[in-house]
Amino acid sequence: MRRAAHILFSRPLSIAGVVLIGTVILSALFADFIAPFPDHRGTVVDFTNFNQPPGWTNIMGTDLVGRDLFSRILYAFRLSLILGVVVLSIATPVGVAVGLAAGYLGGWVRFVLMRTTDVFLSIPPLVLAMSIMGVLEPTLFNGMIAVTAMWWPWYARLVFNITLVEREEGYVRAAEVIGASRVHILFVEILPNCVPAIITKMTLDLGFVILIASSLSFLGLGVQPPTPDLGSMVAEGARYLPDSWWLTVFPGLAILVAVFGFNLLGDALREILGADL
Repeated sequence: MRRAAHILFSRPLSIAGVVLIGTVILSALFADFIAPFPDHRGTVVDFTNFNQPPGWTNIMGTDLVGRDLFSRILYAFRLSLILGVVVLSIATPVGVAVGLAAGYLGGWVRFVLMRTTDVFLSIPPLVLAMSIMGVLEPTLFNGMIAVTAMWWPWYARLVFNITLVEREEGYVRAAEVIGASRVHILFVEILPNCVPAIITKMTLDLGFVILIASSLSFLGLGVQPPTPDLGSMVAEGARYLPDSWWLTVFPGLAILVAVFGFNLLGDALREILGADL
């Protein structure tokens, strides 16, 4: 714990990561109390204040129908974090189970599972997600399905590589000699040695999930208005650059803060946990 605290709080980049992610999480959790105009996350229209630049009342300006941009970004943080957590909560167990089974059992099981994984990995992630969203209705739930479908193979490949190494270690051979079941060997002996790499990758991937989800929304395939979403806000404001710059700059900076913060925190966790990605 002392070593972890030293790494987190003695290095400028690690501190920056903790501060950025803490800001994002707190903003999402307490958006109802922080947002100056919480009702602006919905279908509110105020044409007397539409497209106003940043000022004292609206510190990030207003959008094309008069909604406070700062309030909408806070709620967009909440939506992005929910999406990231749900996607990784589904993709990680699936990928880990596939990687463990393929790495330890070998034979036709390895062939089938890893060739299936390779098929998914051969398709560019954004293209795969766009293909799925092109078939399904663009909703939050379907967006989660699209992103999850492209994310589990990375965990399968990671855990597969670790399992190939760990299965030859003495503690696994000892468990086999005393008659331990395959389930015990996979989930009690091998899996704990995969956890540091999995936790580190999940932290890094949270930022990338937010980025991919924002990209889908930017293309009109993600969360639909009036629900506040960072990608759709950037897309809406891009049509009015450079005059109404705040419509794009502030949502873009919000994406940057989330992705950059998770990357910095992930790098710190990689060193703390000794993970090799």
